[in-house]
Amino acid sequence: MRTAYHEALEQTRLDVVRLGALVADALSASVQALEKRDTNLAARVVAGDDIVDDLRRKVESSCIELIWKQQPVAGELRQVAAMLETVTDLERIGDYAVEIAKNSIKLADVPLRPARVEVGRIAAIAIDMVRDVMRSYTEADETLAESVIARDDEVDKLYHRGIEALQEEMQADSGVVRAGTIILFVLATLERVGDRAQNIAWHTKEMLGA
Repeated sequence: MRTAYHEALEQTRLDVVRLGALVADALSASVQALEKRDTNLAARVVAGDDIVDDLRRKVESSCIELIWKQQPVAGELRQVAAMLETVTDLERIGDYAVEIAKNSIKLADVPLRPARVEVGRIAAIAIDMVRDVMRSYTEADETLAESVIARDDEVDKLYHRGIEALQEEMQADSGVVRAGTIILFVLATLERVGDRAQNIAWHTKEMLGA
């Protein structure tokens, strides 16, 4: 019975890892759609959100069943708790990818965009944080989790710098106001991605008893 329990625990863990890969890919695709004005790619990101939601519900149901079927010992309970917390953050990152994709569609036909805002740079750091935090979760790597936590400060700094650059450009040229307003929402969304990745890093450390 314990063998079956551990097999179910491992299968649920793998579903969490798969969910992490899905949302990281969706986030990367949404940023690519924004930069390349690719509305078809953006639409695929939006459509793929149902798969993310379904997988999150599957993991949650599995976690409840794991607790109900057999009272987990301390280490197992930490794993289940980390799964429940992690999939909540991952599902939100998936939502953020959808938000960016929708904003990229709005921007597709806007000829003039702000030039000084480093969306690609902040996006690259945020996406790396998501991929690295899932690797830290998968490999039980506390050091990598700590590096993700530390990197959130860089995302915050770039976010505030981007807001300042946006404000300056929109004040200097009213022609970029429409695009600048949308980019502002994109920057805020990417900053929240960093926060969610940091959350998962903390869940991982708690799972490891660190």
